[in-house]
Amino acid sequence: MTNKTLIASVEQIESQIFLIRGQKVMLDADLAELYDIPTKVLNQAIKRNSERFPLDFMFQLTAEEFADLKCQIGTSSLRSQIVTSNNSAGRGGRRHLPYAFTEHGAIMAASVLNSTRAVEASVQVVRAFVQLRQMLASNAELSGKLAALEKKYDIKFRAVFEAIRELMTPSDPKKKRPIGFAPWEKK
Repeated sequence: MTNKTLIASVEQIESQIFLIRGQKVMLDADLAELYDIPTKVLNQAIKRNSERFPLDFMFQLTAEEFADLKCQIGTSSLRSQIVTSNNSAGRGGRRHLPYAFTEHGAIMAASVLNSTRAVEASVQVVRAFVQLRQMLASNAELSGKLAALEKKYDIKFRAVFEAIRELMTPSDPKKKRPIGFAPWEKK
């Protein structure tokens, strides 16, 4: 990429990655938005090149998965589609269940579209998937090392390991004493 601004930040793309069927995926509507094309055009290109998209690259959500996803998503590009899909006029919104693309499927979709925008966006998508993978791996690696150390040392260090585990897990903020003067308590 030259002096152009990024199509979307890695953080924005990460917010559009969901865990479905044990895989990290992006939905067709989100990919189409990144590639700056209508969802219908993306899905048509995918159908014309279906041999390039095996099940480990792309799959269609079931009605139950889509309903669960609608419950999870408060505001997203899907929200407007979900709201308008139930209108009585029969126009607008989604008529078919969405497709979910894995990292490899998102890259393949960019190659099928073969536009400059799609190529640039696919680079950002790959970076987002890689960053998520690195975060998960580093946390798993840290937990594994801690477990190995815990087995290696005896009970004397149990308190140290428990303290480290507490530091690794997020805690609730503690209540603080209110600011200002308070009346003296008599005992």
